[in-house]
Amino acid sequence: MKKKGLLIVVSGPSGAGKGTVCSALLKKNDFWMSISATTRQPRTGEQDGVNYYFLTKKDFESKIKNEDFLEYAEVYGNYYGTPKQYALEAIGQGKDVILEIDIQGALKVKESYPQGVFVFILPPSMKELKHRIISRGSETPESLMTRFKSAYKEINYVSKYNYAVINDTVENAVETIQSIIIAERCRVDRVKDEILNSKEGIINEQLYD
Repeated sequence: MKKKGLLIVVSGPSGAGKGTVCSALLKKNDFWMSISATTRQPRTGEQDGVNYYFLTKKDFESKIKNEDFLEYAEVYGNYYGTPKQYALEAIGQGKDVILEIDIQGALKVKESYPQGVFVFILPPSMKELKHRIISRGSETPESLMTRFKSAYKEINYVSKYNYAVINDTVENAVETIQSIIIAERCRVDRVKDEILNSKEGIINEQLYD
């Protein structure tokens, strides 16, 4: 029996650096990156099936009824969701799937696929988080305060995850997540079939020695 891949769900507060960490992980590993579906219009340069799967509202709602999403949400009048089929097919083929997603989406994925590996990215401090958000240069004083207050609330969700990784440097965060993945691949409940086969092989060896 072919060993299944892992679904690695990465999320955290805005400014924690989860996108940068996921990009670095993809460069170091042969992961399959889950692509979200959305009903919003493509922006300049975006390609269907590369940046997003662009769907009509009618098609998206039809997929909701068919339970075709691991999770979905409506944001500012547009739907966003994680297609279930592609992710589960990749996992079934033994590929590890990485999903960078917001906290609410991650908790919905956990309900539908609890065997996933849920990793929460934390900043080294709230002072550093504020610095990272400001350094983007895209926030007004009002939106900065909103994001910062939201981050305080979001950090409380860390207890819902399997692992917490402090992103002091991207390199350290990536190395920690790599270690988590190695440990998860060795969990008894994930490799029980291999253990049973190995045990039978050991018993047979002892019988014929």
